[in-house]
Amino acid sequence: MLLCLATKQFSRSVLLLKALFTQFKALFAWSDIKRPWHLAVLAALCVGIPPLIGAAVDQFAVATLSSLGAMVILYLPKTRIAHRMVTLAMCSFGFMVCFSVGALASFNPYLSALALGLLSFGAIVITRYYRLPPPGSFFFILVSCLAIYLPFDLSQFSHNVGMVALGGMLSCVMAFFYSLITGANGLAETKIETDTQVNAIILEGALVAFFIALSYAVAVLLALPNALWVPISCAAILQGATYRIIWHRNIHRIVGTALGMGVAWCLFSLQPNYWMLAFSMILFQFVVELLIVKNYGAAVIFITPLTVIMAEFTSANTTTDVLLLHRLIDISIGSAIGIIGGTIFHRTSFLHYIESKMNARSSLSGRRPS
Repeated sequence: MLLCLATKQFSRSVLLLKALFTQFKALFAWSDIKRPWHLAVLAALCVGIPPLIGAAVDQFAVATLSSLGAMVILYLPKTRIAHRMVTLAMCSFGFMVCFSVGALASFNPYLSALALGLLSFGAIVITRYYRLPPPGSFFFILVSCLAIYLPFDLSQFSHNVGMVALGGMLSCVMAFFYSLITGANGLAETKIETDTQVNAIILEGALVAFFIALSYAVAVLLALPNALWVPISCAAILQGATYRIIWHRNIHRIVGTALGMGVAWCLFSLQPNYWMLAFSMILFQFVVELLIVKNYGAAVIFITPLTVIMAEFTSANTTTDVLLLHRLIDISIGSAIGIIGGTIFHRTSFLHYIESKMNARSSLSGRRPS
């Protein structure tokens, strides 16, 4: 009897170890997805040209705002030129809206949390409804967070929005010529499709936006010096399509950030000038674009110093040392809140229950005579 129980316990232990090994192995899995090297070059140039100009005219801090707007190039679809231009133009407009609302709400932290929640909800619903591929709503949320993080200054509002717009315009122009060179019009015609599960999209958007706003409010209540990293990390974790991906992203983001902080520390220990920082941004963006489709954790190692450069030089009240010392804590808190939101979304039937009620009510309303 005891031998039988011991055998069963041993078998369970072996199965548990195998499951843990499978999960651990998946963290280091290298995807077979390939991204054209010239697309990575395009993204690196779009993000890197503004800081190069800023270094030349000694306006590096302002130029990084244009780099923020230029990140719209990451939404370049694999379609014909006309559709590409419309998509990038609309995404650029979305960036400007997110930055404008975030900047106007930045004078009060709790109003900022509310604005961040509303902007996140709008970005998630629109990108999900129009089936915008990854990075989806993430960079709209990132732009909102960075706008909220900037010191409130109405005298600089229009100037800052204009710089973000110039970055978007640069990406649109670069994308146009890139599309001509690569023969984008030779691609098959694109049929624009929308997601008909509107109730599910609204519920998902509301849940994710709530936790993003909550994460920022928690950061404010804890008086964290770099509160923006908490909602950014929360949003990045909640981008996972499944609960397993959410857990993997959580580990990838924390470990990758820790390693990326080391890269950033090495860079800033050299006391780099603006030119060195500009070329570093180009290099980091290029590597990120190559790695992001391979392994998210590896990409985060280079995303970290890139965003540290942008946050450092778009903020007048935070030093690099503070960013490097506190960011890991901020990301851990944001990731933990993201895990809670992901658990509710993927591991409970709460949203499915509400969605079924909404669908039933919609069906009843549809059968009623007008």
